[in-house]
Amino acid sequence: MSDATHSQEESHEGFIRTPKQLMAVVVASFVVPVIIIIMLINFVAWGTKPSAGSDAMSDESVARRIQKIGLSEYKDVNDVKSMKSGEQVFQVQCTACHSTGAAGAPKLGDEAAWAPRIKTGYDALLASALKGKGNMAPQGGGDFSDYEIGRAVVYMANKAGGKLEEPKAPAPAASAAK
Repeated sequence: MSDATHSQEESHEGFIRTPKQLMAVVVASFVVPVIIIIMLINFVAWGTKPSAGSDAMSDESVARRIQKIGLSEYKDVNDVKSMKSGEQVFQVQCTACHSTGAAGAPKLGDEAAWAPRIKTGYDALLASALKGKGNMAPQGGGDFSDYEIGRAVVYMANKAGGKLEEPKAPAPAASAAK
């Protein structure tokens, strides 16, 4: 009878037979689910991670993608106070070529290069600046008013020894109500 009882007890024993095995099972029962949860979170969130150096989700990039198309900027051509001076137009638009002499442009202050041009007069210089000449695009490639371009022409010519007068400010346009 004692043999029969021992065989029944052995058949009901689990695979954990020592305290060391018990500790291993308890630790594994906590660690394995945590690892599985972390792996699932990484799997789900994998597509939303931006790559290194990417600014696709920055505020500026998002704003650029959702901005309205065809925005218009209007300038008041009668507001002489907001117009740029000859030096300001030169610094913004003309300096790239006229400071370095790039593409055959006469350098600012080079009296020898500017002398024959100054002799043609203000109107000829302004026409060349507005319509383009040689490698220079019309208006020097900018979007300034004719008055502002005229001020830049006078500024450059006078820096090279010219004695041109500043162009007159445009007269305000007549009101549409009148």
